[in-house]
Formats: sequence, C-alpha cells, structure tokens
Amino acid sequence: MFKVFSYPWFRLDPLNGFIAAAIILFSILIPLYSFRFMQGRKNLGQYYLYIFLTGIASLGAVLANNLVLLLACWGFLGLTLFLLINMGEHASLAAKKSLIIVGGSDALMLLGIGIIYYLAQTMQMDLIKIEANNGLAIFAYACLAIGCFAKAGAMPFHSWIPDCAQNAPLPVVAYLPASLDKLLGIYLLARLSLNLFIMNTAMNTLLMIIGAFTIIAAVMMALVQHNMKRLLGYHAISQVGYMVLGIGTGNPIGIAGGIFHMLNNTLYKSCLFLSAGNVEYRAKTSELDELGGLSKFMPLTYICCLIASLSISGIPPFNGFASKWLIYQGLINQSGAGGWGLRLVGIFCLVAAMFGSGLTLASFMKLLHAVFLSQREIPLKSKEIKEVPFSMWFPTAILAFICVVFGVFAFSLPLKYFIFPAVSTYQPVSRDILLGNWSPVLVTALICVGLVFGFLFFKLSRVNLRQDSNFTGGENTEFAAETNVTGTQFYNTIQEMGFLPRIYKMAGAGVFDIYEQAKKIFSLSRLLQHLHNGVLPTYLAWMLLGMVGIFIFFLK
Repeated sequence: MFKVFSYPWFRLDPLNGFIAAAIILFSILIPLYSFRFMQGRKNLGQYYLYIFLTGIASLGAVLANNLVLLLACWGFLGLTLFLLINMGEHASLAAKKSLIIVGGSDALMLLGIGIIYYLAQTMQMDLIKIEANNGLAIFAYACLAIGCFAKAGAMPFHSWIPDCAQNAPLPVVAYLPASLDKLLGIYLLARLSLNLFIMNTAMNTLLMIIGAFTIIAAVMMALVQHNMKRLLGYHAISQVGYMVLGIGTGNPIGIAGGIFHMLNNTLYKSCLFLSAGNVEYRAKTSELDELGGLSKFMPLTYICCLIASLSISGIPPFNGFASKWLIYQGLINQSGAGGWGLRLVGIFCLVAAMFGSGLTLASFMKLLHAVFLSQREIPLKSKEIKEVPFSMWFPTAILAFICVVFGVFAFSLPLKYFIFPAVSTYQPVSRDILLGNWSPVLVTALICVGLVFGFLFFKLSRVNLRQDSNFTGGENTEFAAETNVTGTQFYNTIQEMGFLPRIYKMAGAGVFDIYEQAKKIFSLSRLLQHLHNGVLPTYLAWMLLGMVGIFIFFLK
C-alpha cells in the first residue's frame, strides 16, 4: 500500500504520485523529440529553459499541500505557457489569447482561495473539508473549478487550445495542452471534489452536464476541420469532457474512470500531436487537403498514429476503451441511484459519451485516410518524404506502446497500482464493484485470434481482387482529379445538416468563444479612454454634468 507523506507545504499520496511520475516522463520525452524538430530555430536556449521550468512548476503545483504554493506555481505556469506558445512563428495572437484566458481564471482562483481561507481558517489543503451547503462555499468551488476548466480546456474556457495547437511549435502543444495542462487541471478538479469540498447532487449534476456538452460540441467542431493540428486541438477539448463527466458521477468507479482517462488522454493525445509533428516535419504542411499516401513513406509514424487514433476512439483493447468503459459504468451506477430527474441526466450523459466516441472514430477515420491512406496527386516528392529520425519517432513509439500496455493490462497495471489506490484514498473502490466481468487480456487474445484467422482465410482462399477505375456519382474520376471527392470534402456535408449550418456559422463568428465575447465587452472601455484625453475643458465638462446630475437627483 502506498503511504501518504504529508508536510505543511507538500503532500505525496497515491493521487498525485502517479501524476508526478507522468510529468517527469513527458519532461524527458518532449525535449528528446525537440532535439531534431526544433533544430535550427532561434532562442533554443530559452526554449529548453522554459521546458525545464514548466516541469518544475508542474511538479510544485501537483505536490503542493498549501493553497498559496499551489497558486504561485499555477500562475507561473501561465507565464511559461505564454512564452512557449510565443516561440511559434505566427503564434503571438494565440499566446496572448492563452495568457488572457488562463490568467483571467487564475484571478478567480485567487478569489476562491481567499474565500476558502475565510471559511476554513487554514491554507493547508489536507486540513480543509468544506461542505458545499451555502452560496459562499459553492462560489469558492466555482472559482477554482473555472481555473481547472481553463487549464484543462473544458467549455466554455476552451478556445485557446485550437489556436495554440495550430500555431505553437508541435512539441509545445504535446507538452502543455495535450499532457501537463490536462494532468494539472483534472487533478485539481478531482482534489477539489474529493478532498477540499463535500459535493452535493446539484454540483455533481452540473459537472456531468458540462462534461457531456464539452464532448459533443468539441467533437462536432473537430469533424469539419481541415488542419490536422486544429482537429487534434478540438479533440483535446472533447476528451476533457469524459474526465469531467467521470468526476461528476460522484461514485468511485466513475471517478476512477475520469482519473484513468486523464492519464490515458495525455498518452494518446501527446502521441497524436507528435505524429502530426512528424508529418509536418517531412511534408512541410499540416493541411489535410495537401497530404495523402504517407503510410508507405512513414510506416512507424503511421502505426503510432493508428494506435493513438484507436485509443482515443475507445476501441478495445487499447487504453482509451478501458477508461471510457469505467466512465460508462459510473454513469449507469449514478443513474440508478437517484430520482427520475437524476436518472434522465445520467442516461443523457451516457448517450452523449457513447455518441461522442462514435463521432471521434469517424473523425479519426477522416484523419488517417487523408494523411496516410488516400492516393492523391499532390506535389510531394517521394525522395523528401521518409521516416523521421530516431529522436523523433522513439518518443512517439514509447507513448503508443504505453497505450497498448495500459489497455491490454488495464487491471493488472494502471488500475491496480495507480488509479484504484488514488481513489481509495478518498472513497473505497475495487474491481469487485464493476457491473460486468470484462477481461482485457482475454479480449485482446480473441481479437488477435480473429485477425490471424481472417488473414489466413484471405490468403488461402486466393480471392482475386479486381482493380477498376474510380467512380463518383457514376462518373469516371480516374483522369478527373478535380471531381475526386476527398475525405475532408465528404465530411463538409455535416455542416449542411439540419440546424447545424447556423451553429457552425455562429462558431466561426466567435459567438461561443469567451475570449471574443470578452473583447466586445471591453471595447466599451475605448469610449472612456477617448473621453479621458487629458484636456482640462473635457474634465470640467464632466464635472459640470456630474453636478447637474446630483442637483436633479436631490430635486426629486
């Protein structure tokens, strides 16, 4: 049994122990990957210094047992996030947006911590246990939860992640939005919900609704993206919904699923971003319409991307299925423990989570086809397209390998040694409370047997496959590339279904972007800036109008 080491300023327990280990892993793999990817760029000394400081501050935030120390490390990470994103060639606006959204949520966290100190009279986290039965306590929880949502990328504080994914250097995206920010944001949300506050049904239900909405809304945006990095950015948001949903169930198995999915997401999402980096490194583009047929030139990258794609889509026997299955179990347990209203919410969230997995699979079928499998007449010289160097494919392969191991041996490795002990610190949990008997090793063996028999049957049957011209709508498109419908064009039809065109139009206009809406509100300050021009007659006029207003008020 893992012992808890608690001190006034630091605490090491089963929950933050494996998260700290994951931070160290990514702090090793990302610099290794960056060695070749970032080669030749300016200010590399500053880049590696920022990476190192980010890792140290992340460990400080995770191991902190004092709210002041937590806030100091958390705020410092906002600064390094800005600096690292800004190292992209055209990333200044994305860096500014990230700093404002994350920094603004840090201000709310400061307010929430002040309220917690007022209610608990201590800053030591393991001594705080606040019952959320009054408006002040709920407001304090909301302030800190907003900080978690902004860091992890849950809606509506998500809009900085796609911009960061598209414009920041790929190793930075794999290190922060894909891994460390998810670990920190969901860790703190779990710590708030399990340790610092005693949650009630209404708060858990709200978390579930936020999680379900984040899953569906983000994956719908991912479906219509034409840029590989931006597509992965929206999926990084969508997966946060599963984590919030699992924690929101309030029962041990759902919470275990949410925390396990947090860990799994960092693995396959970083693997996907590093795969995108490999593609961009060789093909010099990340636009899906300009890519195709790379599987024969970059087989290792293709295999790693395939494994990570199946993992994020929840396909057995990979790790994404194991954590999503636990979340489904938690939703079923939660929906059967309350009244009709709570049951309806549980059923709605369960359907949303499963539907989101289906849409995720559809989205990655698009990505795999467009990047690796499609036969396209594109001006890519085959001599220039080849597998990336060892220092780039090795970190990607390590992450893909862990995705397989954590799926096949889910109960004997990650759940047994990391996840169940972490949740058991606050709530008792074990494999015995699962609703069904599922053996990932047996499932893997049956899948492998099925694949082997299918391959042998195909070879022994000597089936002759006829090759013919391509047809679309009855028209021969072999010599008409302009009429060839690509995977990205096929998915564009989603934007024309039912009420979706209006929603996509609003999304494109920034209606759902909290940053863009805040800019409109703060644009009113420009009027005041214009009026405060330093000219004495202007201030005298303001004083006169103020006096007139006072006289009118008292005359009434």
